[in-house]
Amino acid sequence: MRELLFATGNERKVREAQAGCQDFGIKIKQLGLNIDEIQAHDPIKISLQKAESAFDLAGRQPVVINDTSWAIYALNGFPGGYMKDITEWFAAEDFINLVANKTDRRISFTETVIYKDVKDTKVFSREYVGEIAKRPRGEGNSIEQVAEFGGLTIGESRALGKFSHDPKDYIWHEFAEWFSQKK
Repeated sequence: MRELLFATGNERKVREAQAGCQDFGIKIKQLGLNIDEIQAHDPIKISLQKAESAFDLAGRQPVVINDTSWAIYALNGFPGGYMKDITEWFAAEDFINLVANKTDRRISFTETVIYKDVKDTKVFSREYVGEIAKRPRGEGNSIEQVAEFGGLTIGESRALGKFSHDPKDYIWHEFAEWFSQKK
């Protein structure tokens, strides 16, 4: 079994990484690092900087990071890479109010996983499209209570002990397939 350092303090992200990697015999080892994230419109730029910082803070050991960018379609992609801060300011109802007069309630998150070692920086990214619920449901932060995928909000899925998506559909699964073949 191969082991990989995952720089995150987010337990949900660790569970998702483990679920996506387990079929490939990859053990995820959480590495809690305090990484200052840059603010930018380009989510890949944010993720690449985060990977570089994690790699340096991990003593230049191979490391993987995960970052998520959100887009509300009717609001021209708001909040993008700024969601971490926005969820601290907005209540679940604030997201609902943002699209109250809109016919397009779609929301997406783009999940990015970046592997970094001395030789390689490999980027994996995938968008997942859902919609903003009409009322908050479930637990978690404000966006998790209103971002609905497959009929359940992320917060409802979590309360049921489930993931928002099938782990085989996670970007982690694609990453794990690549990593399992890396020499």
